[in-house]
Amino acid sequence: MTASVAVDRRPASSPPDRPRRRHVPHKGAIVAFTAPFIILFLLFYLIPIGYAMWQSTLVIEREGTFGEARQVFGGFAQYALVFQNTAFWTSVGRVLLFGVVQVPVMLGLALLFALLLDSPLLKGRRFFRLAFFVPYAVPGVIAAIMWGFLYSPNLSPFSEVTSRVDFLSADLVLWSIANVVTWVFVGYNMLIIYSTLLAIPTDIYEAARLDGAGQARIAWSIKIPLVRPALVLTGVLSIIGTLQLLAEPQTFRAFSSAVTSTYTPNMTIYATSAVPNVSLAAAFSVVLALATFVLSFTFLRLSRRGTQS
Repeated sequence: MTASVAVDRRPASSPPDRPRRRHVPHKGAIVAFTAPFIILFLLFYLIPIGYAMWQSTLVIEREGTFGEARQVFGGFAQYALVFQNTAFWTSVGRVLLFGVVQVPVMLGLALLFALLLDSPLLKGRRFFRLAFFVPYAVPGVIAAIMWGFLYSPNLSPFSEVTSRVDFLSADLVLWSIANVVTWVFVGYNMLIIYSTLLAIPTDIYEAARLDGAGQARIAWSIKIPLVRPALVLTGVLSIIGTLQLLAEPQTFRAFSSAVTSTYTPNMTIYATSAVPNVSLAAAFSVVLALATFVLSFTFLRLSRRGTQS
């Protein structure tokens, strides 16, 4: 009989199998879901920014005194006019002063209301949560009109107060606008902070209560440090909103002569584009966007440094 022996014909040092490419299922669904965002992001964000930057480099040129006007490339000529425009930088300084006072007050009230809603001592939590948020549901223009009537000496139901204190004067109108912005956006910022409080594990509170900590101590030592990321987020959003202030002061022009067409940077841009001088308005917009980015980024870096320390 002949014995059959199995012979391994594979080479002694065969190369390892190559890893197969990972197959991503439902590629079509991923494209379909992300395409609307990408298209809208391009159409209403990136393309307008690129067009504004290009428009800011153009200047108007004429052939002779009565020649036809045409736009030609002018480099940084419009930006030179921006830095020479006193009204624009005065409006920037005005909104910076506005933000230094209004933003801390607004975020402080939002934090206080969020802590009250999260406290077990508060009764009627649903009612107060709705009451704090309702002003944000009012459009900014409607809120400005409502408060404008309340400030007007001849129209306000509180005429005894408005006849003695002119809330629409040149000295007080900025803070009257700040009151409107605070009234509208406190509830919005409160919800962001309150949602962060709801995400904190309750075990931490129970351990603190076992150690003898009261509600005030828990709020100061546990809740406020843990909601710092929410405070940073609301701070960045508030800085951006401050530099973009437009609806409220534009509405207050009907109530106060102290609010001019160049009262805020966005109002200056709007008035310049209506001249029309679109290229200079575009240069204003680019400079304002860069200033907003620098302030927001600086605030984030300082907040991160404070957290690490």
